[in-house]
Amino acid sequence: MSTIALYNMNREKIGEVALNDAIFGVEVKESLIHQALKVQLANRRAGTVKTKTRAEVSGGGKKPFKQKGTGNARQGCSRAPQYPGGGTVFGPQPKVYNLSINKKARKAALRSLLSMHLKNDKIVVLDQLSFPRISTKDFSGFMKKFELNRSLIITEDSATSLYLSSRNVPYVKMLKADGLNVYDILKYHNIIMTEGAVRLVEGVLQ
Repeated sequence: MSTIALYNMNREKIGEVALNDAIFGVEVKESLIHQALKVQLANRRAGTVKTKTRAEVSGGGKKPFKQKGTGNARQGCSRAPQYPGGGTVFGPQPKVYNLSINKKARKAALRSLLSMHLKNDKIVVLDQLSFPRISTKDFSGFMKKFELNRSLIITEDSATSLYLSSRNVPYVKMLKADGLNVYDILKYHNIIMTEGAVRLVEGVLQ
């Protein structure tokens, strides 16, 4: 069983935390990570873009001009695609982009990512992470102490003061342990976790 240093908010090492090798010490499977990311991004697409065809554009019931004698090409409807205000040819239509992945594969992808971050020393574990008052300045000072940027903060509960203190800091996002996902882990370079969050993540991904 591997261990990782446990820090307080002043960046003082106060001990070590044992990590479950079945979660933080597995083989990194890039193909599985790619599959889980592809599914997550596809399922975020709304697929609601829509253009009207000539059959759906209102108006145009009358023939624009008579069939013969004008010298122009014959026209049957002013809502044909070549007219201003006419329908669109082969335009986008509503579509469902949803893909699926089984739960075991998604959890395996998350385990691979956590193991990769641990090997690259991109995980910081704290005994606690809380602020007595809402203060972006205090949170920025905390991040400077640990020399971190582009960080994903994982907590065991919804800490309101922490969320409100961190939401205006660029490239920082806070998640509850049960909301962990492939996209956010890949997007942010570092992971900050509380000791309680580590145990929750281990329980969820076991």
